[in-house]
Amino acid sequence: MNQFKQLIGVNFKEFFREPGIIFWAVFFPILMAWGLGIAFKQKGDLTQKIALVAHNNDWNTSNENWNKLISNARKQSKNTPVISIGNEKLGVVHFQVSEVSWDEAIQMLKKGITEIILEVKNDSLMFHFDPHNPEAQLAYLQFQTVLNNSDPKLTSDNFLAMEQKGTRYIDFLVPGLLSMSVMMSCMWGISYGMIDKRSKKLLRRMVATPMSKPLFLAAQFIARLGLSFLEAFLLILFCYFYFDVTISGSILAFLIIFITGNIAFTGIAILTSSRTAETRVGNGLVNVVVMPMMILSGIFFSYHNFPDWAIKIIEKLPLTLMADYTRSVFIEGMGLSGVLFPATLLTLIGVVLAGVGLKIYKWY
Repeated sequence: MNQFKQLIGVNFKEFFREPGIIFWAVFFPILMAWGLGIAFKQKGDLTQKIALVAHNNDWNTSNENWNKLISNARKQSKNTPVISIGNEKLGVVHFQVSEVSWDEAIQMLKKGITEIILEVKNDSLMFHFDPHNPEAQLAYLQFQTVLNNSDPKLTSDNFLAMEQKGTRYIDFLVPGLLSMSVMMSCMWGISYGMIDKRSKKLLRRMVATPMSKPLFLAAQFIARLGLSFLEAFLLILFCYFYFDVTISGSILAFLIIFITGNIAFTGIAILTSSRTAETRVGNGLVNVVVMPMMILSGIFFSYHNFPDWAIKIIEKLPLTLMADYTRSVFIEGMGLSGVLFPATLLTLIGVVLAGVGLKIYKWY
């Protein structure tokens, strides 16, 4: 038993003697909970954007509850009326109503700015959304509860499922998954892989040979790019045959944004793995890069539901840039000229961070 106690003590001492491990294992999850708690809590309130299509510029319908809601909202703000639904206990959802044309509403839906379209036509109110989108379902049910004063049903007569390509949830999801797979592939394949090699003294042995260091890192990028193409091809192929997801824009534009996304995350991976030789610290470093972007960058749900101050920051994240413009190529039919700016920006991010990482790189 004495031997067993000593072995347990050794493991505890190894943990507490490494400050980096303590931070990533103990304090980083607390910081993540604090940050995300602030982002999502918003004093129990949630703000969402709604696209309203009024063909005769008349927002009133035969539903008196709707007329009261919209009348109160327009009295408070004529420019951007806000419909508030809920209570203090369950939280209040504030729906910002934007009157747009049908084509503009479809664009808002494709970009993830809104999850649902309200159409006022022939004195009735119609809801258009993808029934497989949980956020759109929830918004519809919240409206139905207020409008009908009863338990809502998804099969109501005033609901139409969006079947047009680009408006489905799967069309929004696939480009985000492609972008996320590039980030995960680079960060875990290159960054963590390099830290693991350093911890096993493999880098020390390789540096002792006549190996060119820049070529070594370039080879990491080429190999990872090839694997990323394979992963992306299999995902696109599966989604094409199973979900009928297609690339409506330029194939060349997609390839450019895909390659420059790999460049950006390779640069981030090189910088992340440039110093530490401890795999447990490396695991934390990779997660501190991956987790915030995976949650905030609009992969699984639109980031437009975040506060305006947060959106300005989120839009500048590398994963957001790649996901947004990959989505634009897939859904909106964006051409080559549309991706030149984000491609240049992603390339600069990758080259600059790779240069800094190479400058301070710890090879042994």
